[in-house]
Amino acid sequence: MELTKYGHACVVVSDGAQRLVIDPGAFTDAAALEGASAVLVTHEHPDHFVPDRLRAALDADPALEVWTNASVAGQLDGPAGRVHVVGHGDAVTVAGVEVQVHGELHAEIHPEIPRITNIGFLVGGQVFHPGDALTVPDEPVATLLVPMHAPWSRTADLIDYVRAVHADQAFAVHDGALNDIGLGMVTGLLGERGPGTPTPFSRLAPGDTVEL
Repeated sequence: MELTKYGHACVVVSDGAQRLVIDPGAFTDAAALEGASAVLVTHEHPDHFVPDRLRAALDADPALEVWTNASVAGQLDGPAGRVHVVGHGDAVTVAGVEVQVHGELHAEIHPEIPRITNIGFLVGGQVFHPGDALTVPDEPVATLLVPMHAPWSRTADLIDYVRAVHADQAFAVHDGALNDIGLGMVTGLLGERGPGTPTPFSRLAPGDTVEL
């Protein structure tokens, strides 16, 4: 399997000819959807999900299917049988790849802002994308994708999250709002200049690919 970063929250997990695209939002190059075998969407915020863009992709490719929560699915009005609603505890086969669903709610931004549904995807038993939450799956994770910066996050919580998941390796996602100074600060605290985690942490630039 290969993992490719496509900007902000979007990654593509490739297994042979299969390409699973996760969270191709507004800050992601639309090219991420080209050749997609399936799309996984964690939640409805625009940096993760653009309804018109995803509807256009479904129209352009009759074989494309989407797995997501009920709120996102309700905004797609996609072709019958091609937009699948999943939730915490579900295990499905997506384009021949096993995917487990973990998590239920978006992280709290503020007590007065209602929390929306957010699900995370463990792809192929290897890569876990939590969306906008710090969900700890109840099974081992080889590669953790860490939401590096958001209105709801503290770096201290991210350090504790990486420790709790105890993955073999971790890569940054959700980093599109940081400039080079911020990227250096947070990457350092999650890495060699921080209090330490059991998991090597690094950041992929958009377009970078790693073999898993």
